[in-house]
Amino acid sequence: MIEDLLVNVHRPAQYLGNEWNANKGGFSSCVLSFALGFPDLYEVGMSNLGLRIIYGVLNNIPGVVCERFFAPEADMEASLKNAKRRLFSWESNQELISFDMLGFSLGSELNYTNVLSILDLAGLPLESSLRNQEYPLVIGGGPCTLNPEPMAVFFDLFIIGEAEEAIVELLNLYRKYKDDYKANRITKEELLIKLSKVEGVYAPSLYQPDYNLAGELVSFSPRFASLPLKIKKRIVSDFESAYFPCNWMVPYVQTIHDRITLEIMRGCPNRCRFCQARSQYYPLRIRSKEKIISLAKLSYASSGYEELSLAGLSVGDYPGIEALISDLTNSFSQQAVNLSLPSLKAKALLGNVSGLIAKIKKTGLTFAPEAGSDRLRQALAKDFSEEEFFAAITQAYQAGYQHLKLYFLIGLPGERQEDLQGIIDFAQAASDEKRKINGSTAQINISINPLIPKPHTPLQWQKMDSLEAIKGKQNYLRSHCKNKRLKFNFHDFQMSFLEGVLSRGDRLLGKVILAAYKKGARFDAWSNYFSFSKWQDAFLESGVDAQSYLCEKPTNGLLAWDFIDTGIDKEVLLSEFNKSIAI
Repeated sequence: MIEDLLVNVHRPAQYLGNEWNANKGGFSSCVLSFALGFPDLYEVGMSNLGLRIIYGVLNNIPGVVCERFFAPEADMEASLKNAKRRLFSWESNQELISFDMLGFSLGSELNYTNVLSILDLAGLPLESSLRNQEYPLVIGGGPCTLNPEPMAVFFDLFIIGEAEEAIVELLNLYRKYKDDYKANRITKEELLIKLSKVEGVYAPSLYQPDYNLAGELVSFSPRFASLPLKIKKRIVSDFESAYFPCNWMVPYVQTIHDRITLEIMRGCPNRCRFCQARSQYYPLRIRSKEKIISLAKLSYASSGYEELSLAGLSVGDYPGIEALISDLTNSFSQQAVNLSLPSLKAKALLGNVSGLIAKIKKTGLTFAPEAGSDRLRQALAKDFSEEEFFAAITQAYQAGYQHLKLYFLIGLPGERQEDLQGIIDFAQAASDEKRKINGSTAQINISINPLIPKPHTPLQWQKMDSLEAIKGKQNYLRSHCKNKRLKFNFHDFQMSFLEGVLSRGDRLLGKVILAAYKKGARFDAWSNYFSFSKWQDAFLESGVDAQSYLCEKPTNGLLAWDFIDTGIDKEVLLSEFNKSIAI
């Protein structure tokens, strides 16, 4: 029982695990047990659609039980340590160490120290090489696996790409060898070799990176001839029929995205040169309107949520988006269910779309111009028309919208001071456009993020701005914007710097991550926890130069993530990179 641990902790309901539609029981009688976790707070993890999908997929396999875990808050971590208790699963309070497998959904590099914290609290040795048959296999999945190397020493396996089908194949194969493995009739290495036969599965201990005296990666190869030279990213080809968690779990506490999330498409028809998500979810797949409406009705019936959100990389490019929104709003008009949309292209709102949404709820609209000038948008291959944008927001203001949110990047290739001023001027013009409708200006919320040139994008060879450069550009925008209706929100430049290093890193960063964890680094994506000085000390102690990972990379050199095949040829990325720097 865990009640004694919850007496003095913040929001104890987040640890109960018996939410509406959660899986109940079965651990003691299952053939194979899987603990599925998100290395952040419950409120963040329960907002992750991928976690919900894998949870449902695994619990639909006969003989398999899947239970959840999340990163406990600091007071709960202290409560566990004071009581000398190990971290447990949410559903049945089983110690994580007693499961066959622990699976982590890796959505952000800034969660890496939380992974180590969870392993530690669960009683597991942190490094894969120190865990034998007595311990669960530790598996990673999610967007960060497009470059898993910084976390390679801590994980036994990674699933690269979409896991719905790969995880089923992996568990079926593990079940075949489980008894031999647990009885020590086959070694852990032998087991990993067998499991690596599943397409998309990567066992880092079976591959050898080599470095020169300067610490540069010069080769990367499998240690056994039977292993593939490249790991092919998994995709779900039949997206129309892919599993969707219609038995939508309803948390007791408010989560970040406290609503039903409907994935209407996977992949993206655009080719923005900074976007890693396109490579992660390539190729483009579309769910039919009829299927989406059916899933929405089933999910609503099982949960009673009063908000539906359409999810996809570019929802505005969904074929027939206006008809879909119209049918969804009509289907739920009597229940007063709100419909929310992510960032949209302006042309998607031309016509009746903004009016259709406004009939139910006049929320703000979100757009992502990304750059303050058309020249830089061309360098990014960003499909954005200012003419369409201003036509769309005029319609939106007429429909009753009061404010907008705009996303911009700074630190772009070829960026000049006039491009920064262009962000202010663009937002000012968007605010003033509302004056033409009713005489008052609109509030514009402006989100500013430094460009992180991520792996498997055309900009993966591009350098990232230094801390000083990012700070200087943020200060310019602050000091040159005099309009109080323009509200800037700047992402922490030190967090961005760290994310850039961890996303572009190699295995040498494993010792840095471990050192930072031992110094107390936790919840690095949260400003109230983040301590950049701990990371600076960790880099210094480990003898690793953080800035070296952010320098421009030679286009003929070996990248730490080159062994992953996303389905997009490297030569295509290189061609796009050359176009970006030519503008």
